Order: sequence, then C-alpha cells, then structure tokens
Amino acid sequence: MTLKLAIAQLNFVVGDLPGNAQKIIGAARAAYERGARLLLTPELSICGYAAEDLFLRPAFISACDDAVRTVARELADLAGMVVVVGHPTGSSLRSRSVAVQLRSNAASVLSEGRVLETYAKRELPNYQVFDERRYFTPGQGVCVFEAGGVAVGLLICEDAWFEAPAQLAKQAGAEILAVINASPFHVGKEGERVARMAERAKAVNLPLVYAHLVGGQDEVVFDGASFALQADGSIALQAESFKEQLVFAEAERGAGGVEFASNEAAVVAPRDAEAQLWDALVMGVRDYIGKNGFPGAILGLSGGIDSALVLAIAVDALGKDKVRAVMMPSPYTADISWIDARAMAERLGVRYDEISIKHTFESFRGALAEEFKGLAEDTAEENLQARIRGTLLMALSNKFGSIVLTTGNKSEMATGYCTLYGDMAGGFAVIKDLLKTTVFALARWRNAHDPYGTGFEPIPERIITRPPSAELRPDQTDQDSLPPYDILDGILSRYMEDDEGIDEIIAAGYDRAVVERVARLIKINEYKRRQAPVGIRVSHRSFGKDWRYPITSKFNETAGRKTA
Repeated sequence: MTLKLAIAQLNFVVGDLPGNAQKIIGAARAAYERGARLLLTPELSICGYAAEDLFLRPAFISACDDAVRTVARELADLAGMVVVVGHPTGSSLRSRSVAVQLRSNAASVLSEGRVLETYAKRELPNYQVFDERRYFTPGQGVCVFEAGGVAVGLLICEDAWFEAPAQLAKQAGAEILAVINASPFHVGKEGERVARMAERAKAVNLPLVYAHLVGGQDEVVFDGASFALQADGSIALQAESFKEQLVFAEAERGAGGVEFASNEAAVVAPRDAEAQLWDALVMGVRDYIGKNGFPGAILGLSGGIDSALVLAIAVDALGKDKVRAVMMPSPYTADISWIDARAMAERLGVRYDEISIKHTFESFRGALAEEFKGLAEDTAEENLQARIRGTLLMALSNKFGSIVLTTGNKSEMATGYCTLYGDMAGGFAVIKDLLKTTVFALARWRNAHDPYGTGFEPIPERIITRPPSAELRPDQTDQDSLPPYDILDGILSRYMEDDEGIDEIIAAGYDRAVVERVARLIKINEYKRRQAPVGIRVSHRSFGKDWRYPITSKFNETAGRKTA
C-alpha cells in the first residue's frame, strides 16, 4: 500500500477568501492529476495568517465557513481525494466590556464534497508575534482520518511542539502525523523546526509531514521549507524555502509500519543564513507592496550603507522599473556621497533624481532665526534636513503612488538615532530589524552573490568601507553620538533580543557606563518606535508585535545600586 500525498506550500492573502479558496482548489486538482490522494494546506489557509482582529468579526468567520464549503463542493468530483484546509470557526460572546472566545483555530478534512471532520488546535501560542489566545479557545479533541488506506493524525502547528497531542493521535490509531503550520521566519528558525519535529517523530515512533506557509504578511514572513521526516527523525523530504511549491511524498506501509519512500532528489540542501535572510527581506518587500496594490517604491538614496542595502533589496524584490531613488544633498553632503549614490543607481538601472535641499534648508533656518536667536545650533537644525527630505519623499509618493521605503536599521531604532517626521517618514521599514553590523555583513554578501539576476556588486565598495555618517554637520560620523557598532550591537542583542540584565551584560565584558547609557537610550526612545512604520521581522525579537513596552515608565534596573 502506498499513499501519495502533496503539500500545498502556497502564498495566501489575508482576507482574500475567494482567491485563497481557488488556490486550494487548483492545488488539489493538480495534485490529484499527479496521483496524490491527500493534500495538506497550511494553517488558516482559507483566510491567511494572521488575520488579527478580523477574527473578532462574525461576518469574517461566516465568510470563512462559506469558503470551506466552496472548496468541498468544488472538489466533490475527485474520488478518494482528501484535502485538509485550515480555517477559523465558531463564535464569541462579546459586550463592550467582556469577550469570551468560543472560536477555534481549526482544520477541516474534506472529501468528495463533505466535511468529514473538523479539528481544533489544542496548543495556542501567546508569545513573540503570536496572540492566539486573544482570538481562540483551545481544542480538546483528537483527529485521525483515513487517506489512501493510511490513518493520518492531524495536528496544527504549536500542537506538535508539545508531547500530548501527538501521543493522543497515536493512541487513536494514527500511522503518520500531518502537521499544518504558519510559523513566522527568523534567522535559524528552519533548523529549529526540523530538530523539534524530529524529536516529536522519534518520541511517538511515527513519520511526520510538516506543511508550511510561504509569503509575507505585514511585518512577518513565512519561509515555506516544508518537510517530511521518517519515524527515526531523518529527513525524507525538504522543500525549497521562500517559494510557492506543490511538493509530493509517498508513504508506504511495510513490515515495520509506515515510512516515506527514499528519494534523495526530494531533499533540498540547507542554505546559509545570509541567503535566507536576503530572501526573507525580498519576499517581505515584494508581498507588502504587491498585496497592498502599490505601483512601486521610492527611497532616499544618501550614499550611505543603509539606503544602499534597501535599494538593492527593493530592486531584487520589484525589478528596476518599479524602484525610484532620490538623492537630496544638503550643505553638508560630501561629494563622495552623491558620486556613490549615482554610481549605485546606474549599476542597478533604476530611475535616479537629485533634488537639492540647500535652499529649502536655508529657508527653514531663516523662518526660525528669530525664535532661535542667541541659541547655539544643535539637533534642532540637524533634524531639519531629515524632515525636509521626508516631506519631499512623501510628496513624490502622494503624486505618483509609490510607497516610501524607509532606510533606518535596528541599531538606530533602538537608540533613537533617527528623526521623527524625517528619515522615519514612510510606509515600510525594510531593514528595521537588522542591526548595523548585520547591514554591513549582508551588503558584502549581496555584492558577492546575485540571487535574483540583477547583477553582482550592486553596492560600490566605498559605501561599505567609509565610516557611517548621517552628514548632519561637517565631518560628522555616527560614532560621535553612539558607541562603536560592534559594541552597541553586542549590547542590543543581549539586552533587547535576549532580555539579559544590565549586570549580566557587564559581566560578559562590556563597560558599565556604556551598557547603562544604551539601556537608557532604548527606554527613552520608545515613543519614537511607536510612530515608526511597520517593518520586516527577521530576528526572534523585533521592534514590532513582540516588543510591547510602555512609553511612560519609571522602572530603573540600576536604581539603588552602587556602581563600580
């Protein structure tokens, strides 16, 4: 006996219920024609992940139920075909003050026009970017269904990270575990998933197939890379990451139980972290702009490393014809900045314009001269430049419809080294979750690789090697205001991403004064981050849904402590 199964590793759009249903129907028919009798779609495939507070709207849940029935009806003629579809279902009791969830993150088993079973996710994650307990109530049941003569135990994402759901499925007669997922990407997540699922397969001594979502949704990206494991945890199938695919595996019953047929060609070789990171950023930009209907993107190209990296990502994501770069020199812009900006635009073939802000800057200063009379120049004058540039970019965006891509990085967002209504002005923050040291590393990687055929070495070498500067005043560099980036990023990684305490970081070899200064900068700049555009999450802790600190707070970790 052999069961051929298929994984629909597809890119769904949140709320596009008719479009998502048609994608599932098309995948099921294609899989059936190739001999598959089981199709697995990702978690919440009907509505897309995550639909956030759309889950709270009764009309949305009703429309999802209708879409599930549509899929079942449209596939009724596929004799013996079983399709697993992820969707929300149920209701809630709500008033202005209270909400009691009776809704489930569910999956239905469809065959020959009928809904055979509906399974509710048991384990609801409520950490990092997950907020499922806001919307759903935990399921209590077990789902084991038959496909092609094989008993399949169904789990949804987080269920497989815990022991009980898989054990219960085996006790109910499952011969294979099918796990449907929407697991957001961060660097290193793919290997972690495989390792944890291998533990689960070995614990229950059952083969396991992991069907995963692909695509970008606001700040999160899903990387695909679906896989299948033998009962001993070894890989039998590994799909490509960041690509829509219909992938197949064959489960055979032998003397020792069900196992996947050997096929070395079905296992994709692992890729390095920079390649995955680049793909995540490219997909994040492409899907945010494409799914929201923007005709293209525009960004301020300064001749610095951050805007250079964003331009290279944007061209790989959208193509040169949909990207526009604008250089806006001020009185303090060095010649090498516009020379390097112009050179990079030529390498990538994008539209490039130069709009001088010198006269506008002087006009602003003149308008404020009486108010600022007798006061020394400081950040007030420096920030005028960024705000003029932000205004010009937004005007171009309004006129032509292209979204403004901001170019600030995580190190800047953490410390407030950015200007409200200036360089923070825009619609999408591409490298918001990249530390500055990662920006440099990724720029070098991209210069050495051409994953999307837009050309090697898009970033002039001098942009990478020159000291970073916002060019706010003569001979200014970032390190006039911040610790060296290798030190700053080391502290940020420990304090912000890993929640290490100040004393722990100092014990690791960092200077106390520098650590306390960085911690203070993170705290006092929360109000800026609340006003920043959404950006792509690529680490396990970003300044987005998984960072929820109060703006107003008197907590001081070092209060009352004697310092050395």
